[in-house]
Amino acid sequence: MFVDEARIHLKAGDGGNGALSFRREKYVPRGGPDGGDGGRGGDIVFRVDPGERTLSAFRGRHHYKAESGGGGSGALRHGADGEDLLLYVPAGTVIRREDGSVVRDLRNPGETVLVARGGRGGRGNARFTSSRERAPRLAEQGEPGEEGWFTLELRLVADVGLLGFPNAGKSTLLRRLTNARPKIGDYPFTTLEPELGIAERDGQGLVLADLPGLIEGAHEGRGLGHHFLRHASRCRAYVQVLDTSAEDALFAYRAVREELALYDQELAARPFLVALNKMDLPAAREALPALREALTREGVTCVAVSAGSGEGLTELTDRIWRLAQSAPVQEPLPPETKERVDPTAFRIVPEGDGYRVEGVTVERRVAMTDFANDRALRSLQRYLRRKGVEEALRREGAQPGDTVHIRDMEFDFLDDADL
Repeated sequence: MFVDEARIHLKAGDGGNGALSFRREKYVPRGGPDGGDGGRGGDIVFRVDPGERTLSAFRGRHHYKAESGGGGSGALRHGADGEDLLLYVPAGTVIRREDGSVVRDLRNPGETVLVARGGRGGRGNARFTSSRERAPRLAEQGEPGEEGWFTLELRLVADVGLLGFPNAGKSTLLRRLTNARPKIGDYPFTTLEPELGIAERDGQGLVLADLPGLIEGAHEGRGLGHHFLRHASRCRAYVQVLDTSAEDALFAYRAVREELALYDQELAARPFLVALNKMDLPAAREALPALREALTREGVTCVAVSAGSGEGLTELTDRIWRLAQSAPVQEPLPPETKERVDPTAFRIVPEGDGYRVEGVTVERRVAMTDFANDRALRSLQRYLRRKGVEEALRREGAQPGDTVHIRDMEFDFLDDADL
């Protein structure tokens, strides 16, 4: 089954916890703190694999998680770093965030992108030793890894796309021109998924794509709709295949051109030519002069062919190669960087019967606090006061006893005297 879209949840590895430990050895007085740091959580990385053709590897599985870092231990032993999770996708895969913004358009074999970063390991108590604090009973929890929902969207990378209404003969033409062996049948919508083939000449290869039959209203999602047009957007040039024996051949030509323009004017402006197919049929022979004249008046390059008998394919092949060589290379979609936010900034948002504190640094500090450790809890309270969180809550109208949310934790708002 051809899978060209997937929605998945990614969770990078959490950092390992720092250790709270003291060196205790016989005959070694005042050994001191020796808790090691936690290991870094594993990242989630995507890489283009030339052997992959679809996103079928993501069918039926929606959650992916990288390995978390190991916890630190005594004797200054650091935890092991979590192993990165490497996910393979075919060339032409667009990775989008949940808001639709582009993370990366992966086009080249071996190209990689880091999508979710692992959390850093928490510091062990040996890292908190100072001239004033010789025996710190404080260690950090590991930082949570990044997580979120992402959409993978495959857009086939081809030099030339074969367009046309269903049953125009695109699959047969692809078989004749390339090494592809698509399914062929004498009924509409034989092709329900894109097919790729490679035409070779003088040691060079040209990638052709047989794109599923287009119908009126495709730009609005009718029929194969946007799935078809998504793959068409990758092609540098087009060959529109017409069933010349059909009474509505001229209408079919204009309908396809209109659908491209309604979806994206830039697609309709790309180089193209028309293959007047099925010349082995008497009806096509009879209709050819009038149809060729009408298309020529519109400035269209036409080639009469028969995918069944092979008539005209040499001329068509020559024209396709010249068309591809003159067509501009399609650039990848540019990544959309999120607006940079000052990590030290925070804001107060009313929530239910209390308030929520949002901010990168504040949330990270809460996530890395061991709430079972009184020293760690008091350190967090002092930090929130220094950051101005307490004063900001008071300005927003917070009263003693109100609930304050930071990440998934809840606190009671207290007066200065209670801190």
